[in-house]
Amino acid sequence: MAISASPRPFPRVGSARVAALAAGGAGGGERRGRPAPLQDETLGVASVPSQWRSVQGIRGEPKSCQTAGIATAEASAQARTHADAQVQTEAPEEPAAVAPVSQYDTLRLAAFLRRVEAMVVRELNNNWQSHAFDGYEVNWTEQQQTVSCLHTLGYPPAQGQGLHVTGISWNTTGSVLACAYGRLDDGDWGTLKSYVCTWNLDRQGLNPHQPSVVVEVPSAVMCLAFHPIQPSHIAGGLYSGEVLVWDMSRPEDPLLWRTGLTDDTHTDPVYQVLWLPEPRHSHRFQVLSAATDGRVLLWRGSGAGQLRLSKGFALAVQQLPRSTKLKKPPRGETEVGVTSVAFSSFDSSLFVLGTEGGFPLKCSLAAEAAALTRMPSSVPLRAPVQFTFSPHGGPVYSVSCSPFHRNLFLSAGTDGHVHLYSMLQAQPLTSLQLSHKYLFAVRWSPVRPLVFAAASGEGDVQLFDLQKSSQKPTVSITQTQDGSPVYCLEFNSQQTQLLAAGDAKGVVKVWQLSTAFTEQGPREAEDLDQLEAEIAT
Repeated sequence: MAISASPRPFPRVGSARVAALAAGGAGGGERRGRPAPLQDETLGVASVPSQWRSVQGIRGEPKSCQTAGIATAEASAQARTHADAQVQTEAPEEPAAVAPVSQYDTLRLAAFLRRVEAMVVRELNNNWQSHAFDGYEVNWTEQQQTVSCLHTLGYPPAQGQGLHVTGISWNTTGSVLACAYGRLDDGDWGTLKSYVCTWNLDRQGLNPHQPSVVVEVPSAVMCLAFHPIQPSHIAGGLYSGEVLVWDMSRPEDPLLWRTGLTDDTHTDPVYQVLWLPEPRHSHRFQVLSAATDGRVLLWRGSGAGQLRLSKGFALAVQQLPRSTKLKKPPRGETEVGVTSVAFSSFDSSLFVLGTEGGFPLKCSLAAEAAALTRMPSSVPLRAPVQFTFSPHGGPVYSVSCSPFHRNLFLSAGTDGHVHLYSMLQAQPLTSLQLSHKYLFAVRWSPVRPLVFAAASGEGDVQLFDLQKSSQKPTVSITQTQDGSPVYCLEFNSQQTQLLAAGDAKGVVKVWQLSTAFTEQGPREAEDLDQLEAEIAT
């Protein structure tokens, strides 16, 4: 259904129509009871004029404001007074008159060159064929012979017991340093608890008073040596005569092998241990031990945790070669006490022994003669001595074979002297007094043929460079401030700038050497040969 709407005009406001719409709707009167249809209407606009504006009135007044006056001024600045100056060098000399090229006698110059040409060519050929400068390398940097302390290591419980550092050793990587704690002075130290400690110097956050590994040992440890290949295996010799091997990678149970107390065990303190390759198995190693009971023994590890004797040597006084005049031993004494061992770098069977009697001995592992001894042994004991050298004035505490010369070795003794020997003669080539007290250790440098170091009973480490002087040390390092003895030292063959030394205070110091002690000069090995020849004559 469509609804249409037509517009209608709205009535004015207030009309009756509007009132009717408000009351009931449009058309309510015409159709009662029925709603009217929807219709739109248009009404007019109602307007009510405002009386407020006329009553209040609008008044406008012009106003203005001004900020406070801004003071201005003009000023000028002037730099400090200056003056111009001039300098003049000395009056230049008039250059020497140079004759024009055309004025030279070119004919005479050509004749001179033709005359000397053959001689110049001959000399050039001679120089070309000369070997005078073979191996020479120019070093443009000046070497500084300085030594600085890199680390000061110690184990407080061992130091609190008054223990000495009796031995030190670098492992095969050159990063781990081991030290043995024991006693080297007089006394019964057989039941004294001691320690073996290691520090990894390459580890970040190194604590110099807290070793990486600590092994407690029931007897004083007199010496130790790292395995040449296994970086965690250490052999040690005890005051009780036992030889032990530890695996430092097993800190909870480090003991790997031990000799035990048998008839084969040393009866005196063991003063040196070394690792030696087996003759037919270079990857297998045996432990060599030397003691003041006069025996040098070779041990092989077994699966049962035991070191078993594989070969042995004994030194009897009556079997020593009479290559030099020796003091007569006390009545009834037949054994020669061994204090130190050094093997040749050129002959794996050749070694030198230091002895309590003060005389070094040249020995061989290939010896077959039976030793004249009554000491019990599970293997036949051989007599290894081939040659006897002229003695020191007291026991020899250390020997060291040159790694660069097959015949030269050093020895150090309680007489305060270092002797340089040749394997070919009994008398020392030279003797150097380094201390008024004992000398406990001497070592050749592994990289400089003419450099060696010695540890003295006066608390210092002395470095010699025979290229500089054959009479006095190049550098003397103070290890202990109170003059306590330095008992041991070792060069680092991998990190060649490092030298470690242990002392009676229970301290190990690692010294850093300058390049003057670590860089081999041109023809230095030949200089060592020449030095030997000059001293021998």
